[in-house]
Amino acid sequence: MIDIHCHILPGVDDGSQDMETSLEMIAAAYDSGVRSMIATPHCYPGLYENYASRPLQQAWNELYHAVHAAGIPMHLYQGMEIMAFDDLVSYLEDGRLWTLNGTSYCLVEFDFREDPAYCKRILASCLSAGYQPIIAHPARYFFVQDHPSLVYEWYQMGCGIQINKDSLLRRHGQMAYEISHSLLRHHLVSCVASDAHETAMRTTDLDEVREYLINEYNEEYAYMLLEENPSRILEGKSLVGYAPRAYK
Repeated sequence: MIDIHCHILPGVDDGSQDMETSLEMIAAAYDSGVRSMIATPHCYPGLYENYASRPLQQAWNELYHAVHAAGIPMHLYQGMEIMAFDDLVSYLEDGRLWTLNGTSYCLVEFDFREDPAYCKRILASCLSAGYQPIIAHPARYFFVQDHPSLVYEWYQMGCGIQINKDSLLRRHGQMAYEISHSLLRHHLVSCVASDAHETAMRTTDLDEVREYLINEYNEEYAYMLLEENPSRILEGKSLVGYAPRAYK
């Protein structure tokens, strides 16, 4: 499996706070069947100023070498979880933000109470500039919980949709759980990821959610969400999926 969204870069956001924790998270992911991970530290203007820089690259290099020194055969890749802001596209074009493994895919999140019109404008500007947003955990957004048809609109625009394993397993609340499954039933989900932040609660293991998806849906769907589309994101290829179903 491939995890495209996890906070394993130590000491840069609200995820792993030290190298020991990062190594534990990565080892746990490997033990659960994950073979590739994209480290996606928050880039949140005014809170986590993790723009592309020499210090951020150094933090990445240290993690990369520590993982190999520890003998964990995990493939690691660079990325960011980018909180949407007005100049997002210009920052992408200037190389101040990391896309997912250097491809045209960018992991974008929104404030939980964002104006849907603002979301559409940001997404449209990304797509017009040649970037393909992967929208992080929309089932957790309050405005999506009120109007899940927004995700259908984003999907039809050409965006990818990522949901968190903990939403599917009812660990982000009842509404996130219900919306996640609604999006799956409407064929609007491109991939499932851990969005891991620690070793005890929001963890990196994906084996439990894989089995859950197989049991609740089928093995083909689980493969698409945890392996095929994540691999296509890493390689910069087009995403695949079933025919989307509009909300009535």
